Amino acid sequence: MSERPYVIDQMISAKSIAARIEELCTEIHNEFEGTDKLVVVGLLRGSFVFIADLVRELDLPVEVDFLEASSYGDGMESSREVRILKDLRGAIEARDVLVVEDIVDTGHTLNHVTNLLKSRNPARLKSIALLDKPSRREVDFKADWTGFEIPDEFVVGYGIDFAQRNRNLPYIGTVRFID
Repeated sequence: MSERPYVIDQMISAKSIAARIEELCTEIHNEFEGTDKLVVVGLLRGSFVFIADLVRELDLPVEVDFLEASSYGDGMESSREVRILKDLRGAIEARDVLVVEDIVDTGHTLNHVTNLLKSRNPARLKSIALLDKPSRREVDFKADWTGFEIPDEFVVGYGIDFAQRNRNLPYIGTVRFID
């Protein structure tokens, strides 16, 4: 964690996030209507708040599982090397799967994870990201659903951290260092 002092400026309000999740869940429901069970895979740790709100809003039978992948550590820049730190507990073969990510930045993590999960032969595999920074993309990957497209700023809140801090903010904010 940087010793430099910083402030957090609100970018996306909690109310805006809740409204967007409602819209997204309608689209997800339409895509997976009729499924016997949707396996919702949250990418830890940044997606845990988003996944909780998503599954509460989804009007589908769901099973929740988690996968932990890392490409950041405690820094503000992606290392571009994706490591799987925790794998799924259950099998996804012939199952409908929705991968939930907090933010798509370079695209390396979500691309790596979806390729890994595709190799396990799910019936359908879709992805959703709360935030998307297309200006930072290094891999040709786009989530099936996106909550908000944002500029290239370092963000925290709503589960997203800066060196394990600020996950508990109910909104998305930008980190601004104080000189």
